Amino acid sequence: MVADLDWWLFRLHRWIWSDAHRRARKLLRFGETEADGGRDLARASELTNDSRLRRLYLRHAQDEHRHANMFRHRGAAVLLALPTRASSTFEANWLAPGERGLDDLGVDQQADDTLLAFLHLSERAAAGRFKVYEKALSFDPSTQKLFADILRDEEFHMDYTRRELVRVSPKKHGWRLFSARAHRLWKGYLRVATALASVMGGLVLLVQYFVVLPLFALLTKLAARREPDGWVVRPPSRSSFISQYE
Repeated sequence: MVADLDWWLFRLHRWIWSDAHRRARKLLRFGETEADGGRDLARASELTNDSRLRRLYLRHAQDEHRHANMFRHRGAAVLLALPTRASSTFEANWLAPGERGLDDLGVDQQADDTLLAFLHLSERAAAGRFKVYEKALSFDPSTQKLFADILRDEEFHMDYTRRELVRVSPKKHGWRLFSARAHRLWKGYLRVATALASVMGGLVLLVQYFVVLPLFALLTKLAARREPDGWVVRPPSRSSFISQYE
């Protein structure tokens, strides 16, 4: 479903990656995400009691660290090749994300089957997105080749996590995938809601600054014009001379 949506938004993805400054920043951010995922997988390999999973997690962690270096080197190369000038700060991270990693899941508190289900869905989503990015980057052959190389590893990660999930949890692997998918959908909703709330907050502030405050200032000036200038002498009233002790 996510991959189909990304293909429908192909022209948008191509526009997002077309800006070289934004492309460099996104590649560097992808490198950070891959490095974080590698550390989490290394931790998962320490916690599991399954020797086969330990070996696969370690290989997966090594792949993630290698991907992190590849993204960082390519991002730095793109950045260094650009002239120094102002660039757009809009990165569209929620529209063109990389691999989510394991930031949404605590590795220390998860069983092997839960972790495998989450990894499988994450790798499948990443593989689908990287296919779109590879196609969209036809104007940058070096970055396109980078995604093509990483995509082969992502497909292996997607396959082994599915296979091991069935082995570890032969009767409940379907439920684990359903639960992991629901978790990812909820986190995705929160990311979209946060982005939408940020946009709405900015619009409200714009309305306050350019509509409400000028109107308030105008009303204040009109009210000030109706006030007489200088001191106003008021006739004394009888109540002014009544003592509080009477």
